[in-house]
Amino acid sequence: MTAVRKPDFVIIGAAKAATTWIQAQLQANPAIFMPDPEPHFFSREYEKGEDHYLDWFRDHPARATLLGEKSADYLSDPHVAARMAKMLPDARLVVQLRNPVGRAYSDYKMFYRRGEVNDRPEDYLSDPDNPHPRFLLDGLYGKHLSGWLEHFPREQLLVFTYEDVSRDPVGVIERVCGHIGAPITIDDELIYKRENNSREMLLPLLMRKVLAPFKEPVRPLRGKFWFESARSLLAREVRYPQLDPKLREHMDDFYREDIELTEQLTGLDLSAWKAPAASAVA
Repeated sequence: MTAVRKPDFVIIGAAKAATTWIQAQLQANPAIFMPDPEPHFFSREYEKGEDHYLDWFRDHPARATLLGEKSADYLSDPHVAARMAKMLPDARLVVQLRNPVGRAYSDYKMFYRRGEVNDRPEDYLSDPDNPHPRFLLDGLYGKHLSGWLEHFPREQLLVFTYEDVSRDPVGVIERVCGHIGAPITIDDELIYKRENNSREMLLPLLMRKVLAPFKEPVRPLRGKFWFESARSLLAREVRYPQLDPKLREHMDDFYREDIELTEQLTGLDLSAWKAPAASAVA
């Protein structure tokens, strides 16, 4: 029986930093195979064992010379770096960061549209002592990267930002391909496509919950004109509670020292993240 190849690279986060964009660019490269879902093996499924993890890559196309995966929760999970270093010590790691204030608010909005939170942003973004501390704590990139650098050499980590993608998407793809050892492939149709789930037109929450059991059976109908026309009659853009300017300033203060640590560890210029009222919160 032929041994299953292990991944050559992993996109480890950050969550809500648009890592789906770079995943889509790499999946368009015929030399690369990445599963569509996030395996979350090293964070949530580790007890299932190595064979379970390798099953994600067992049926990769023969043409794929590089295997990888994306699980955006890896960066902030304190257990993942040691686990991954044990199984994938030579893996090339890719990290995409976003202004932590914008990241936290985006995370809150995701939970809000799912109906998992229904209180004001102040109740979750003022202090991590709340039912969802991840909103604030996942954005402490300096702290998280420090943990990763205890287990991986700095040269195995490529770190870039959400802003880098906006300014120079082609350059980002080239840097990532160079880092993981892949031939450069640019898909002109994908490169400027952005996914912004916060602005997606959704059915009312109660209706989504009622229809949840039918989500998979109707998936083949998505995209068909009659189906989308019927859905559009009921779908609406979610109206989110706004982020108060005073709360934004408080969050800027919360992250300031950690942003400086992130700059020291990565060599990135993150001064725009520290400027007053400059937080990207879309």
